[in-house]
Amino acid sequence: MIISTRPILIRCQLLTVLIGAFTVISPSRVLAQATVEKTTVSTTELKKETQEFFAREIAAHFADIKLLNPPQERVFGALTTGDFSWGSFAGALAAQVSVAGTRTIAGKDTARAIAEIGLIEARQGGKTFAQLYSTLALQRFGTDLPKNAVWQSMNEGERKQWYSLLDPTRFYDPVKRQVINLPENYLGVAARVSAMSYRMGVLKDRAFLDSVVERAARQFTSGALYADDNIPTGRYDRYSNEYARFCWDAADIAGREDIKEKLKPSLKAQMKLWWNLVSPEGYGYNWGRSQGLVSYLDTPEILAWLAKNPEFRPAPLPELAALYNQAWRWLRADYNDQTHLFSVFGYGRGNYSYITVSREWQQSAVGFGKTIIANDEFIKVLEKENVTEFPAKPTLPDVARFEYFNKRRDKQEGIWLFRQGNLRFALPITVGTKPAIADYLPAPFGLAGFEAPVEEVYPSFVPFLTLADGQEYAASDGADIITPGADGRSLKFTNTKWARIKSTSGERFENGLRSDVEFAVENGKLVRRETVTAVKDVEIVKWKFVFPSTASSAYEAFQNGRTAFYMNGREGKSTVAFKVPDGTNIRVLAAGDSKLSKGVLGAIPFHLVAEADNIKLAAGQKLSWEISVEPK
Repeated sequence: MIISTRPILIRCQLLTVLIGAFTVISPSRVLAQATVEKTTVSTTELKKETQEFFAREIAAHFADIKLLNPPQERVFGALTTGDFSWGSFAGALAAQVSVAGTRTIAGKDTARAIAEIGLIEARQGGKTFAQLYSTLALQRFGTDLPKNAVWQSMNEGERKQWYSLLDPTRFYDPVKRQVINLPENYLGVAARVSAMSYRMGVLKDRAFLDSVVERAARQFTSGALYADDNIPTGRYDRYSNEYARFCWDAADIAGREDIKEKLKPSLKAQMKLWWNLVSPEGYGYNWGRSQGLVSYLDTPEILAWLAKNPEFRPAPLPELAALYNQAWRWLRADYNDQTHLFSVFGYGRGNYSYITVSREWQQSAVGFGKTIIANDEFIKVLEKENVTEFPAKPTLPDVARFEYFNKRRDKQEGIWLFRQGNLRFALPITVGTKPAIADYLPAPFGLAGFEAPVEEVYPSFVPFLTLADGQEYAASDGADIITPGADGRSLKFTNTKWARIKSTSGERFENGLRSDVEFAVENGKLVRRETVTAVKDVEIVKWKFVFPSTASSAYEAFQNGRTAFYMNGREGKSTVAFKVPDGTNIRVLAAGDSKLSKGVLGAIPFHLVAEADNIKLAAGQKLSWEISVEPK
C-alpha cells in the first residue's frame, strides 16, 4: 500500500514578525545599491583605496597596543586571548611593513614588537596557524637572519624561544608522519612552516623537510583531486582548496617540482570548482565549518594565488579582478570604522564554536594579514599585465553540473553546482563534523531565502526521522549511489544507510528504510522529492523537516493543491510550497535570538516546520512528499 498524499489546508493568514533587529541588510546589498552606477573600476583607484585603508587601520591597532609583556587582554575592546590572536596580528603588522616599505608604524618600531609578539605565542604554546603567521612575519623581514631586523632585535634566550615557534613538531608527529589530533589540512600548515624555516636556516634537516612536504601532498599525489579533511570519513569543504594551495607553496619553496607537477590536476579542478561556486558578490565556499567572513577572505587570497599562477586561472584576469572588487566591497562594508573590527559577532551572525568571543580581535587581525598581502600581489599582477580598468561586477558563467569528490563502493560524495537566473546554489553530498550537522547536509547552500543555522544538528532541508527505538536518523553524510542528470538540471541519490544523530561522524546505519531523493530544476523552481520505502515493518515516531529562511515576513495560503508560503526578506522574495502526507502539520517558527536564528551572513528569522507523528510502514510501503522553492 502507498500512503496517500494530499496538501494540508491551512487558513490563509498574514504572518509578520516585528523584530526590528531582524530587518538586516547585508553589506553586499548596501554596496550593490551604493555602486549601482559604477560599471568599471580603475586599478589605480582600487590600489589607492585599499592601501590607505590598510595603512590607517594597522596603525590604529598598533597604536592601541600599549603592553606586550605581559600582553594586554584587549585591543579596541576586543579580547586578545584566543588561539592565534597575537600571531595573526604579527602577520598583519609584518605584511603592512613589507607592502608600505616602512619599519616604523604609529611611531613605534615594528621589528621589536613582532619579536615580542612571537615570544607571546612561544610562551603560550601557540601552534599551527599561530606558528604559520609568526613564521610569515619573521620571513617578511628577510630570509637571511643575520640581516633580519626582527631576529637581530632578540637576545639568544629569546631566539631559542622563537626556534620552538618555527618548529612544526609542536603539532606534527615526525614518526607517525601525521598532525596531532587535527584535521588533514593542517599538514599543509606544517609543510609551509617547515619550508620557510628551512629557507631561513632555522630548520637544517633537508630529509625532514622533504618528508613533511611529501606527506602533506600525499592525497593529491596519490591521485585524489579533492582532499578528505578527516580520513576516512569523507569530509570535503573549503579546506581542500586551501590545503592544495598550501602544498603548492611549500613545494615551491622546497624546490620540489615533482610534487608541484602532481598537484596540477587537483588545482585545476579545484579552481574550476571554486569559480563555479563563487557568488557574484565574491562569496566562495558556502557550506562547512568556515563560512561568513572566512569565505569572503578566501576570495582575495585565491585570486592573488591565481594571479601569480596563471595556468590555473578559470577566467581572464579582468573577470577575476571584477570578482576581487566585489569581495573587497563586502569586506570593506563589513568592517566597522568606529570599532575598528569586522562584524563577526553582529546581530544574527553565527560562527562555529571555535570562533569564540576571545578570538574577535584575531578575526580582524587575520583578515588584515590575508588581505594586505593578497591585495598587494593581485594589484601588482594587474599592473604587470596592463589591466588598468576592469568591470565593477563579474559576469559569471551559467553552471549546471555535478562534481564527484569520491566514488567509493560503500559511499559516494560530491557536489551539484547550479547557477542560472535567480537559481544559485551548491548542494554538497558529504560528511560533516557531526552526523547530520546542518552546515554539511545535502541542502541548496546559497539559494536565495535559505540559510542553515550554524553548527546545529537540525533538519535543515533534510528530514530527521525518529524511530520506535528512540534513535534519530537523516538520509545524509554521503550516499549509497548518486545519479546526476545528464544536463546538470537534476540529481538523484539513494541511501539505505543513514546518518544517526549523536553517533560518530562518518558512520552510517541501516534502519529498515530506503530513501530515494530527487532534486530537479523546473520552471525556475528547485524541487525536492523524496520517497522513503520500508524494507521491513518500521514505525516512525516523528518525521520533521525545516526550511530556515532569511525572510522577515511571510504569508501562507492554500493554492493549486499545495500549501504555499510567500516570503520576503533581505534576499528578496521567494515562494516555498509543500506537498505532504495526511496528518502532517506545517507551522511557522519565529526563531527570535536563539541559536537557530544564527546564519553565517545574517539572521534567520523564520523557520517553516513540517512535522508528522506515528507513521507506521509495513514492508514495501512508501512515504512520499515534496517541497519546491522559487526565488523571485
